[in-house]
Amino acid sequence: MVNYIWAGLAIIGIIYAMFNGTMEEVNQALFSSAQEAVTLVLGLVSVLIFWLGLMRIAEKAGILSVLAKVFKPFITKLFPEIPKDHPAMGYILSNFIANLFGLGNAATPMGIKAMEEMKKISQSNRASRSMITFLVINTSSLTLIPTTVIAIRIQYESSAPTEIVGTTIIATLLTTIVAIIVDRIFHFRRERKIRR
Repeated sequence: MVNYIWAGLAIIGIIYAMFNGTMEEVNQALFSSAQEAVTLVLGLVSVLIFWLGLMRIAEKAGILSVLAKVFKPFITKLFPEIPKDHPAMGYILSNFIANLFGLGNAATPMGIKAMEEMKKISQSNRASRSMITFLVINTSSLTLIPTTVIAIRIQYESSAPTEIVGTTIIATLLTTIVAIIVDRIFHFRRERKIRR
């Protein structure tokens, strides 16, 4: 649906430019934006490769396994339906750790695998409690280092690209707490309705 909306907006803009006589400006904007997008993507790729490399080093050094052990008791309480040693737990932990470092692109494949594993547990086409909780927490995405945003700020020559780290930590911590609270409220409401 969103694709149709964007396509419709683009078509309306082009038709308006044709009738308004500003097609030349639209063409210039298209080409300059395309060039800027390529430059931005190349800059982001280099930063993401750097952070993914650091994450790989952290994995080889055992830092990620230590983080996984620290978060595991918390994660098992959030996802009581999932057995502690199930592969879904590993994917969930990996996804959360990647999001902590602002590596949303790296977290996505792990999130998809986690959902697939949780679907095997529930053996249903409907979203399970764990799937909903995972999606809510993943959307709020607690982040310690907003890598992608820092990379964009560097790309656009910000004088202090890392000044957003503190506010990002506070904002994502609050959204994650609120997401968990709202998830639990709706879960307990649903449980009450089922019992009645």
